[in-house]
Amino acid sequence: MINGAAQLELPVTPSREVGTSIELFTGGGGLAKAMCNSGFRHLVAVELDKRACATLRKNVADPFDPTVPQAEHIDSRWPLIEGDVRQVDFTRWLGQVDVVAGGVPCQPWSLGGAHKGYDDPRNLWPELFRVVRETRPKAVVAENVKGLLRPSFKPYYDYIINELSAPFEERVDGEDWRDHDKRLRKVIQRSSSDPTERYDVKYMLVNAADYGVPQNRWRVFVVAFRQDLGLADWNFPAATHSEAALLAAQADGSYWDEHRVPKKYRKQPVIPANHVVPAGTSRWRTLRDALSGSTERNEPKLPEPIGDKVDHPDHLHHYGWPGAREYPGHTPNELDRPAKTVKAGVHGVPGGETVLRRQDGSIRYMTVREVSRVMTFPDDWHLEGPRGEQMRQLGNAVPVRLGEVMAGSVATALKSRMDASATREHSPAVEEGALAAVGVEGAVGAD
Repeated sequence: MINGAAQLELPVTPSREVGTSIELFTGGGGLAKAMCNSGFRHLVAVELDKRACATLRKNVADPFDPTVPQAEHIDSRWPLIEGDVRQVDFTRWLGQVDVVAGGVPCQPWSLGGAHKGYDDPRNLWPELFRVVRETRPKAVVAENVKGLLRPSFKPYYDYIINELSAPFEERVDGEDWRDHDKRLRKVIQRSSSDPTERYDVKYMLVNAADYGVPQNRWRVFVVAFRQDLGLADWNFPAATHSEAALLAAQADGSYWDEHRVPKKYRKQPVIPANHVVPAGTSRWRTLRDALSGSTERNEPKLPEPIGDKVDHPDHLHHYGWPGAREYPGHTPNELDRPAKTVKAGVHGVPGGETVLRRQDGSIRYMTVREVSRVMTFPDDWHLEGPRGEQMRQLGNAVPVRLGEVMAGSVATALKSRMDASATREHSPAVEEGALAAVGVEGAVGAD
């Protein structure tokens, strides 16, 4: 039998698990994958779209079943509820959740949508606040399109921030959101008697290219920490990549040398007069970088597709598609720049987001695998459905790499508080009491 002293001295097996999470509006899995990679064990994931759910089940998820053990460790398959988040009761996870995360559906706010905003039935921010009330997580991570910051929607976005700051001050039936906002502002100005019901909230508009994603993609991230954690001074991670560094690498030839580009295809960039590479930043990753692969990411170089609608034998979802065109307002992606923003559509989306210009000047549609690379999904991530549905899932997703940067920063902040709490619990005085309680000889201060 192991006595109390031996139990206290047993080495702790390192675990990459930092905490637990609930994933809302999971889609094809971009943010959820990033959260898992950053150490969060998913207690449940919720998604309505049947194709996205099929993708999740194909890769990492099983149907949620409250009668059997699930989500027991960080590498467990994710328990998935396929259905409307508005019909899910989350109170069973009260007190068990470290982070609630999700890419709130963007259609009400998208620049390409109908711009209905808060009047759109697809506005699901109120559901996020309900989940927070029912589970009281330590933190919240949400992502949305930059259209929310458009001047016409900015007042409502401020309201969203206020509501997340004080989610337990609920909007009552029949109350206009503007009146609720006024009430929230008054409440927030007063100190709370219960800091577990208030959150310190910050938001930031970020470009995915500034964090190592080979795509220009502007998105708004919202991060909130429960006030009792004392993380009000947390800040978003600084950019790790820059356009200036890319231009410098192209100007001095190192970028072209790295990719062994023949001199006739090398383009000399126009360097602005005030060109300064931000300290510590790497160069933006380009479409050529994404297609060339990376040993760090265990990605091989993607060859040209072998034919239209013909699967490549060595690469998942890597097949050509006919009909690529170029015309005013519909121009291809350039190999030596980050890709354009991947959108939730294929032929119906204007702008040429899924067309690329080859090195010789010819054009073709990008394959689903190439778009997946641009979204930084792993090469073995299987997307269910026909090509159009696969592209839609990618266009709606959070780039995995961008999600990892944000989730990793949240994980570090939460772990710092957990470690501090553990240090207090295992201080000499506490350990002395624990050892004495089990009758261990030689405890600090023992006779």
